[in-house]
Formats: sequence, structure tokens, C-alpha cells
Amino acid sequence: MFKGLHRHPFPIEANLDRSLVLGFALPKQDLASRIPASLELDLFEDQWAFLAVAMVQTSALRPKGFPAFFGRDFFLIGYRIMVRYRSQSGRTLRGLYILGSGTNRRAMERLGRLFTTYSYHTMGIDWSQSGGIDRVTSSSGFRLEVDSSSESPPLPESSPFADWRQARRFAGPMPFTFSYEEKSKQNDHCRRC
Repeated sequence: MFKGLHRHPFPIEANLDRSLVLGFALPKQDLASRIPASLELDLFEDQWAFLAVAMVQTSALRPKGFPAFFGRDFFLIGYRIMVRYRSQSGRTLRGLYILGSGTNRRAMERLGRLFTTYSYHTMGIDWSQSGGIDRVTSSSGFRLEVDSSSESPPLPESSPFADWRQARRFAGPMPFTFSYEEKSKQNDHCRRC
């Protein structure tokens, strides 16, 4: 009866106050077992697979069309693997496979679990900014500091990419988000969700 609710039954709108996305290049064997057989890793040089951790501070998140005062403010974090999916028509789609999602509010966890397949969980998290430094800390001991003042920071020394031109192919927004329903053995994808 409630199965259709998990498939984003209505659009959502919100203000995205700030966002921070971390991309990690890992040897493909480290991520291959984390995706269903119907997807394949989106690889660089047939060696590197990619994990993205996106953190977003939202305000006034609500069903589309509702006045902003109905909305709520949430911190959201998503864990995704960059993948490819070949549709039944033979078209190859690039996107992100959902590992899980976190939020700082129980209401978002409950609603996120009801209306999506993003596997939300609640976590204690704080995000502050000062002097061009973003600081993210969590109750689990996670701590991140990022200097966000530079327009074009250098690539990390351990990056598999020669330059930002190569890296941007794996850094930008992806057109599809994928989830997998174990019971039905079906992939589900949505555009820009």
C-alpha cells in the first residue's frame, strides 16, 4: 500500500544556504561490492572509482508550492557512489548510487524514510564558518575543516587527475540518482532528486 510513497511522490523545494561536497578516489575493488550487479562503477582510467559525500544546509524545505513558512531547516548529508546504468533501451545513464543519508532532525529522518529510499538516519552535527574556514563536527567524533576562501584550490597531491579539467568530470552534479530495491531486484532512478 505504501510502496509508491518511497518514490518521491511530490516535488520538494528549499533554499540551499550552503553546500560542501567531498570527492574521494578509491581503487575500484574497494567500492565494487557496495553496488548492485545492475550498476557499474563510473571509472577513471579503469582504476579509480569515486565516493561523494555531500553536505547541505537547507532552510524552508517543504513540498513544492507550499508557502515558505511551512518549511523547516535541516542539515543533510548524503553518501553516494558514482555509477553507470544501462537502461533496457541500451542507453547509458551516469549518476549516483545512494549508500545512505543523514540529517540533524528526527522529523526529516522519518519523512525521508517514508517518501524516499535514501536510508536517512539522525545524527548530531554542527556546521560553522569563520574566516573562510568551514568546520563540520558530529557527535560521532567526525571533524572536518576546509579552507573555502580560494576560488581555485590546488588538487591534492594524491589526486589521480592531472588537472581540474579531468577532475570536473567526476566533481559536478550528476543527472541521475539511483537506488535499488532488494525485494523486487529493481533499480529506481530519478532525474535531479
